[in-house]
Amino acid sequence: MTVWDELQGQAPVVAQLRAAAQGDGLTHAWLFTGPPGSGRSNAAKAFAAALNCEQDHVALRGCGECASCRTILGETHSDVTFVRTEKVTITIEEARQLVSKAGDRPATGRWRIIVVEDADRMAERTTNVLLKAIEEPTPRTIWMLCAPSPADVLVTIRSRCRAVNLRLPPASDVAALLVRRDGVDPAIADRAARAAQSHIGIARRLARDPEARERRLETVRFPLGLRGVTDAVMMAEKLVKIATDEANSSNDERDAAEKVALLASLGAPESGTLPPSMRSQVRQLEDDQKRRAKRSITDSLDRTLTDLLSFYRDVLVIQLGNAVELVNVELKTELEAYASGSTPEITLARMDAINKARARITTTNVAPLLAVESMASSLIQQ
Repeated sequence: MTVWDELQGQAPVVAQLRAAAQGDGLTHAWLFTGPPGSGRSNAAKAFAAALNCEQDHVALRGCGECASCRTILGETHSDVTFVRTEKVTITIEEARQLVSKAGDRPATGRWRIIVVEDADRMAERTTNVLLKAIEEPTPRTIWMLCAPSPADVLVTIRSRCRAVNLRLPPASDVAALLVRRDGVDPAIADRAARAAQSHIGIARRLARDPEARERRLETVRFPLGLRGVTDAVMMAEKLVKIATDEANSSNDERDAAEKVALLASLGAPESGTLPPSMRSQVRQLEDDQKRRAKRSITDSLDRTLTDLLSFYRDVLVIQLGNAVELVNVELKTELEAYASGSTPEITLARMDAINKARARITTTNVAPLLAVESMASSLIQQ
């Protein structure tokens, strides 16, 4: 096993990073880009492990077996900092802390490495805080930024980074990973990989959770019963509810566990009123959890709309002659009947309506239900 084993379908990227880890083309700042599910953060983590691997021979670095590789993959290495936000944005204060951390010399490894997994979630003024540190890094420090595309990062930042461009792996590769790594039944793995459209994390969740597979199928089937405005309103309510339930199911348990852990670390009494100093920290945690909940619902709704988009993607594939495999193979008969009732131009317009709703939900303060109701109305079959 090596640190590169889980980078499915990314042979050119693995070759590029292997060479850099051996000293060929290594630079102080890297920008990992690719669509959601392509493995941007996993590639950065593997690269960080290879750079600090304990193997003496450079060709063997990234072994995945030494203490350094294991702790970096487990995100517990003292010299490698992983930054991800579960809030809407990374704050200026958080960016300043990163700059301060980047100035430290590595304690045990060759390199001090800062991995920013959500570089696209920084406002321009926040990104500018990082600019000088990336322009003139301290010795033995490497920055790794991850974003969906180069356009999501300020040009002043990306011009100083070496690009690493990932693509979505083939569904067959994702299915093979689920079988090998997670012991998933091959038939379920194949179905999950196709349904997730090669998003490795989502494919794993679908493969392991039958209820998640049912919720997704319910979402994809919505257009089949969409005949009028009443149907559109009901569809919008159900889509938002599916996304909210999906997000809350993971948030509630985690929020409770975080609060218990915080109170334990503070030495809080088991009963009675908390001292003022403790109450302020609990309030801060609750505020952070509310911001995280807002983002998780937004992300869940975006994924739900992506699942809905796959229905129209399949309709368009059928209308254009079945040149590629369907995502929702189990609905092939219904898809063919639906496709016969419209044209490719109409299908493209419906796909555009879904993408506009996704953009409004993720980039503006519009109420999600209003955005989805407007979208659903434009999907009504004439």
